[in-house]
Amino acid sequence: MSNFLLNNVKLSLLVLLLTCFGNCQDSSSTDQVQEAGIDTTTQEVSKKRPLAYANGKIFTKEGRKYMYGGEQEHEHFDITNCSLNDQQFHYGIGREKFPALIEPKFITLQAADSIFEDEDRFILLKKGKETKAYSIKDLTRHEVVNDKIDGEPVMAVYCILADLGAVYHREIGGRTFTFALTGYTYFDEDVWDGMDGFVFWDRETESMWWPLIGESVSGTLKGTPMQVMDEVFWSQTSWKEIRSFHPQAQILEPDQEYEPPTSWPKYQDLETFDVQGQPIAPKWGENRTLGDS
Repeated sequence: MSNFLLNNVKLSLLVLLLTCFGNCQDSSSTDQVQEAGIDTTTQEVSKKRPLAYANGKIFTKEGRKYMYGGEQEHEHFDITNCSLNDQQFHYGIGREKFPALIEPKFITLQAADSIFEDEDRFILLKKGKETKAYSIKDLTRHEVVNDKIDGEPVMAVYCILADLGAVYHREIGGRTFTFALTGYTYFDEDVWDGMDGFVFWDRETESMWWPLIGESVSGTLKGTPMQVMDEVFWSQTSWKEIRSFHPQAQILEPDQEYEPPTSWPKYQDLETFDVQGQPIAPKWGENRTLGDS
């Protein structure tokens, strides 16, 4: 079995495991949801997923509140000032379980043509002399790809639960940030029809971000808006569209292995930034195709 097929099998098993884990929770989780006052009538799907607080993923230590981030103590997230409700976080599989890329590799369209089908979904990014394409299949595995386009730090992201695929700026207040997945999702019945959405963290301040409301929700940067890249430069599209109209595109290489860094630079003495631009990404299908009038 090729590495590409093997990794697709691994990804399918991980998604299946998460789904089964959520569906196989005993009645105690449901009871705790009801006791917490969460509307279980409108959250029939969400309530079947494992609630983080009910599974001991949220805890206090020495007067501060933390969220489980991994086996090592330094991996936990300090959420003492978090603006989200503890009772609406799901999962808690660890901060590095989805391998968010930092130095992504790309292949030519010709090399990729035997891998993808016409209907396969992609995010296409074009700026300056560069054109890059990220398949939803591969973004489902990584969820966040930290990249650059025409020298500008950006990230391509995709959340399978919310069906959110978009490109964001990574430069905030003149500094470049690196993003990854916390291992949690979060739901709010008043946001995106109550769908779960992935929760990010940035390596430089370890603040947490929820893209469905487009801002940081904890840490040093709490309240700082995210910034979706202008849709003049990117689109939600298909392999057929890319192959037909963007033959020069660089395609995110499938089957990339990635070992997360063991340390990274930290930014100190930062304040909340007033970021200009659109903070909330379009749902899939709301984004027009590049070149449309």
